[in-house]
Amino acid sequence: METRKEQSTAVLDVRGLNWATEKNIIEAVLGRRPGVLEVEANPVAQTATVTYDPRVTSLAELRGWVTECGYHCAGQSVPAHICDPMIEPDPPPDGHAGHGAAAATVPAPPASAEPAGPAAHAGHAPAHAGHSPSPEEAVRAPEEVMGHGGHAGMSMAAMVADMRNRFLVAAVFSVPILLWSPIGRDVLGFSVAAPFGLRDDVWMLLLSLPVIFYSCWIFFDGAVRALRARTLDMMVLVAVAVGAGWLYSLVVTLTGGGEVFYEAASVLAAFVLLGHWFEMRARGGANDAIRTLLDLAPPRALVLRDGEPVEVPTAEIMVGDLLLVRPGAKIATDGVVEDGDSEVDESVVTGESLPVHKQPGSQVIGATINKNGTLRVRATKVGADTALAQIVKLVQEAQNSKAPGQKLADRAAFWLVFVALIGGGLTFAVWLLATDRPASAAVLFAITVVVITCPDALGLATPTAIMVGTGLGAKRGILFKNAIALETSARIDTVVMDKTGTLTKGEPEVTDVVTADGVDQAELLRLAAAVERESEHPLAEAIVRRADQAGVGQAAADGFQNMPGHGALATVEGRQVAVGNRRLLDREGVELGALGARREELAAGGRTAVLVAVDGRAVGLVGIADAARETSAAAVAALHQVGVQVVMLTGDNRATAERIAGQLGIDQVIAEVLPGDKATKMAELQQGGRRVAMVGDGVNDAPALAQADLGIAIGAGTDVAIETADVVLMRSDPLDVPTALQIGRGTLRKMRQNLGWAIGYNAIALPIAAGVFEPSLGLVLRPEIAALSMSGSSVIVAVNALALKGLRLPAAEPTAPARPGPGGQPPGTTTARRPSPPHRP
Repeated sequence: METRKEQSTAVLDVRGLNWATEKNIIEAVLGRRPGVLEVEANPVAQTATVTYDPRVTSLAELRGWVTECGYHCAGQSVPAHICDPMIEPDPPPDGHAGHGAAAATVPAPPASAEPAGPAAHAGHAPAHAGHSPSPEEAVRAPEEVMGHGGHAGMSMAAMVADMRNRFLVAAVFSVPILLWSPIGRDVLGFSVAAPFGLRDDVWMLLLSLPVIFYSCWIFFDGAVRALRARTLDMMVLVAVAVGAGWLYSLVVTLTGGGEVFYEAASVLAAFVLLGHWFEMRARGGANDAIRTLLDLAPPRALVLRDGEPVEVPTAEIMVGDLLLVRPGAKIATDGVVEDGDSEVDESVVTGESLPVHKQPGSQVIGATINKNGTLRVRATKVGADTALAQIVKLVQEAQNSKAPGQKLADRAAFWLVFVALIGGGLTFAVWLLATDRPASAAVLFAITVVVITCPDALGLATPTAIMVGTGLGAKRGILFKNAIALETSARIDTVVMDKTGTLTKGEPEVTDVVTADGVDQAELLRLAAAVERESEHPLAEAIVRRADQAGVGQAAADGFQNMPGHGALATVEGRQVAVGNRRLLDREGVELGALGARREELAAGGRTAVLVAVDGRAVGLVGIADAARETSAAAVAALHQVGVQVVMLTGDNRATAERIAGQLGIDQVIAEVLPGDKATKMAELQQGGRRVAMVGDGVNDAPALAQADLGIAIGAGTDVAIETADVVLMRSDPLDVPTALQIGRGTLRKMRQNLGWAIGYNAIALPIAAGVFEPSLGLVLRPEIAALSMSGSSVIVAVNALALKGLRLPAAEPTAPARPGPGGQPPGTTTARRPSPPHRP
């Protein structure tokens, strides 16, 4: 029987990709290695997502192969708080390299190493093959010790500076070369003789040497890399163009002189370097979001050891450590509060704008900021398992993934290089053999064709837009898992939303308080809440919350009696109070009177009616329902504004569903659907020609999320739903659904604009460069102008993608921070009062 192929994924830091098409080298070389299943390189992010079989290859080998390509690889591109020295032990006897799917994991030490203890984890430094940092290492920045990819911003800055320096050298030497060229003599009127009694062409040769052997060396080096990798990219084209012009001129100079093109080669190089200097500065801004995520976690944390706080590197925190988090400090890793009470700003991770209240038992997320109180937090997830690490990995993989349009553009870019080389050769042959022009003219036309057809703009067209789009989503707490999800979101015309937990809060809330004649509403709530405080039922908690919010005060209840399936009885301030359903009041012999009609109205509207009787008289009723989220109506309205139809899909009864739909303005309701039938309903909508997105949060939503064209999971949902979905909303806010769709539409629009520009530019420029219009219109492009226009097209593509940052999105409305439930606990928890079974229908 064939064994299932195992897969692991790593996001490698691949620095030194100066040109967009250089990613072909990484993809070609790694893609041919044994055990590598898929490679997606991103020249904008300077990373590559590699899917591999850990039984065949390892991260250390991947890193070595990247280095063999001629690029720097510091390890995996992971947050600063994760140790990733890329040191791997020999595989164990079963052949497994020990890596899981998480990109940031590092295998356990070999058997000979000391065990790290039961709490050892992937992000814990001592677990790395017995590595123990020296005191000198302990005080250094994490990136200096651990080799992580969090310093990618520094790398990009260094690359930009290198490109600038090469341009400056080329520009400085190109000026005198241009002056002593025929252009300087005939156009600028420069007539000074070359110094030292040299011929003009010999003087220009000497001036061109720094340009060729310093400024242009990256072209020749990159061309060699590409050819060794058996691929073609822009470096090959520029190297051929500059090299052909300079070598032709060199031969002419060494054979006695004649017409040379030193000025064409040097100015061409200067313009290419200038354009790519600006382009690299522009596309560097596309990586702001992921760079910010990489640096969110604090480098050090306070861990309580024997009751005393000890400062340690975040990478050394172990599961079970107790952290001391002071006001204003960042929480180092995911955990649970054991002591303390504070507000925590989670906006950097979830996008939630308001601080969230934390108290003992509350979950906290690493890299969030403790605002005002001191907390003691027990670490539950560390290293690669933290929410931040998973978010970074998800965003990086999305940015490196390829949309269908990009895959087509990548293939087109490869063939465009091939066409440029063939076209240059044919242009040279035609002008040399079919016309009476000299060889120098044929060389100029050929060089111009090769230069102007460079596919760098085509290679940048979609990756830059995807980088900005996914980064824009990450800032709003919207995580696209891949580029296909981003592109699919732009084509959605119908959004199907689960009701409970998505459009609604998923917890009961008082919607109506009805009193009999002569009964005060505040008094009714005070008496009912006195009884319900003794119960742990969710409906009881809803009444208690409403009474607390109304500030009606508290009363003591004596003689509490739980009546299973009916309600509860108690004595409050000498009065016998009954709170429950119709069966309870019938049992107590209480007539509803006029309240009976109101009870039927509430039931018809999908609400649960809780009846209240005092001393044998019905005094009122409380309507309870699953209330809509504060932003649900705004989300539906925003979807309607962009022409998207909204459908509610729920297993609840139709009356309840229709009530919520009426409040929110939903177009269509599909109610009373069994969990197993949700995917079938999705298929029926798709068969009607709709492109459907499904928004859900529960295990029962997973099949529908998978069936939909686009699955969107609420961040507070189950792991199964989040794993199945294509998009994750970290804030659990329905308003982020239209935001996600608008980001997708904006990104797709920029991708199409960039691809249209890149393809159109080449289609128009190629015949002009080949001299097709020279005989009839006298239209000629010199190589220098071709280089300027080619570089300018790349800059235009990058700047156009960055304009996506100005996309107008629905306003992020702050949601209220979680209110403590009864007894000071978070919503959804129950206090440990006397146990009682549910007493509501």
